[in-house]
Amino acid sequence: MASDTQGKTAPSNRTVLTASLVGTAVEFYDFYIYATAASLVFGPLFFPSSSPTAQLMSSYATFAIAFIARPVGAVFFGHFGDRIGRKSTLVASLLLMGVSTTLIAFLPGYAMAGWIAPLLLCILRFGQGFGLGGEWGGAALLAVENAPPGWKARFGMFPQLGAPVGFLFANGLFLILGLSLSAEQFFDWGWRIPFLLSAVLVAIGLWVRLSLTETPAFKASLEEAPPPAVPLGEVMQTNWREVLGGTFGVVACFCIYYISTAFALGYGTKTLGYSREAFLSVQLIAILFMAGGIIWAGYWSDATNPRRVLMIGCAAAVLGGFALAPLLGSGSLLLVGVFLSLAMVLMGLVYGPLGAWLPGLFPARVRYTGASVAFNVGGIIGGGMTPLIAQDLANKGGLAPVGLYLSAAAALSLVALLLLKPKAE
Repeated sequence: MASDTQGKTAPSNRTVLTASLVGTAVEFYDFYIYATAASLVFGPLFFPSSSPTAQLMSSYATFAIAFIARPVGAVFFGHFGDRIGRKSTLVASLLLMGVSTTLIAFLPGYAMAGWIAPLLLCILRFGQGFGLGGEWGGAALLAVENAPPGWKARFGMFPQLGAPVGFLFANGLFLILGLSLSAEQFFDWGWRIPFLLSAVLVAIGLWVRLSLTETPAFKASLEEAPPPAVPLGEVMQTNWREVLGGTFGVVACFCIYYISTAFALGYGTKTLGYSREAFLSVQLIAILFMAGGIIWAGYWSDATNPRRVLMIGCAAAVLGGFALAPLLGSGSLLLVGVFLSLAMVLMGLVYGPLGAWLPGLFPARVRYTGASVAFNVGGIIGGGMTPLIAQDLANKGGLAPVGLYLSAAAALSLVALLLLKPKAE
């Protein structure tokens, strides 16, 4: 087995893939428990009484803060990821995310602390986003920079699978709590349990990641030339087209996901009147289709190429937006489940190949920064305000405008992918 320059044995492919999957699963678990809690309890808990809709929209506004923080984290962690290495940066991002998430469990509500309560919530939400901004790019690089020839998309799908795994843990735990506790117990203290458990999961993630060494691509780039002094400046000078195209290329996956999870959960329980437990159960089933879509997309991308699979997924998502209103608003939980499952398959197709496609746009010396910035700025456009915008559209015009919004986001990504044609193709 190969050894790195410091004499430490290089990890096996299984260790690398486990580290990329476990780390992103923990990070996305942290992110999703916030999304779920924002849809279910944060409105009345952290904001003054006005109307349930106003409280829900205020809660969704705090949800958006993390998306603003993510590009800041991408620049910060990308800088060090391209200069000192992937391993240390991934450990730091995971630790920051975990601490921010765990501290949310100890926050007082508005009734106890007044305006200080939402302020502290916003600060910790910013910390979540800052940490996640450095997570995805590093985890994707960890996987694809260790991939054998012809396996980049299949290796790159492992950090992507962290998203459905994290969702299953997050919403599964909320479902168990909802079934085990009364509504009063859940609101008073039950919602805090998922945030407390984050500390345990982060410890596991750190233990796995500390066993890693640097990737071959990063070590090779250091042998060729010194690391860039300012990776962001270099990537914007030499690869601005790829940053721009990559940013808009990821918009669809964020929009599909947060309409199908955060918005759908809030709308389904608050407006359509489904029970929290019933709707969470349907979402848990649907997320399995996302995992299947990611795996399908990984194998398909290695057989063809990631860009082609992404374009097909975006084109299908444009059509899928027209199914949102008739299925989600059908009055049948079965048809709601059909739509969510369809949306999650499409999510797999437009998300699964990103682990191989985005890093492949950039040279290794600025790859962490380029991929992270594109992914997280695209997250602002596609996901940051999506639950809030979708709720506002639904309040004013029902579900049809929400479906059109989803279709428009998918069309935007499709155009970006068409325009950003690699020289090799």
